[in-house]
Amino acid sequence: MHSAEDFDAFVAIADAGSISRAARELGVPRATLSRQLARLEERLGVRLLHRSTRRLVPTQAGEALYPRARGLIDAANAAVRAVRRLDDTPRGRLRVSSAPLHSPAVGSLIADFVAMYPEVSVELQTTTRHIDLAAEQIDLAIRGGVVRDPNLIARRLLRSDMLAVASPDYLSKRGEPMSVSELDQHSCLRGYQGRGRPVTAWPLFGGGKVGVDGPLISNDLMALCGAAIQGLGIALLPRDFVQNDLRNGTLFEILSGLVGLKVSLSLVWLERQFLEPKVRAFVELATEWAKGGRLESRSD
Repeated sequence: MHSAEDFDAFVAIADAGSISRAARELGVPRATLSRQLARLEERLGVRLLHRSTRRLVPTQAGEALYPRARGLIDAANAAVRAVRRLDDTPRGRLRVSSAPLHSPAVGSLIADFVAMYPEVSVELQTTTRHIDLAAEQIDLAIRGGVVRDPNLIARRLLRSDMLAVASPDYLSKRGEPMSVSELDQHSCLRGYQGRGRPVTAWPLFGGGKVGVDGPLISNDLMALCGAAIQGLGIALLPRDFVQNDLRNGTLFEILSGLVGLKVSLSLVWLERQFLEPKVRAFVELATEWAKGGRLESRSD
């Protein structure tokens, strides 16, 4: 094996015509270049440079080697420039997995991102499943709940309360539950928990759970909200998701401070070092959007 540094030394000396001049141009000791040239000549078994009128010039072997060595060095430098260019400018395909947010906010975020970085294209997959980012070659995921995987880096985007809500029509017909224990007498609209199992209990802010049952199970927040507005039952939904309905009176919070929990929406990714610029740029923009409140409410 020949060291790339030896070829660098040979080309630099041949270009400069002097070991001393080449050493000054490269900013390395003269003795270092001399050793590298001697090492290369010894390994090849030929003299590459000889002195002529106070200048080092290539021998026949050196003339044969020079264009090939120069080509190797130029190719290596081009590769380094290409990598550095990738480090500086977001480009390529960004693959994003997202929990269903039932809002145009993520699409608007992506539109802004692509406008800012036109050399990036985005592939967005929406799923309730917590996919394996490495196995499925996903760059980033937007996830709800607690991020427990120690292999993932997480940036929290939103934090909200899950609230029990019902429509005025439902409450007028069934009455408003005044205690947690009364929920077993009501229709509760439920989602799914891990591995596709229907939720059978709702969390309590003070700790613990209360059993629930009802006529609808769905992983679609919009469907649960719509059914609650139509009076089908009580739903447990994020405050940010139903804030407009609470404001205009189409839904009311019940059992305030008793039923519910605090939830987070986070951006997660794998790489800890040498983060690709497209990933870094998306994280930065999504963080700005979250701070500005642009990811919070659903579209009505």
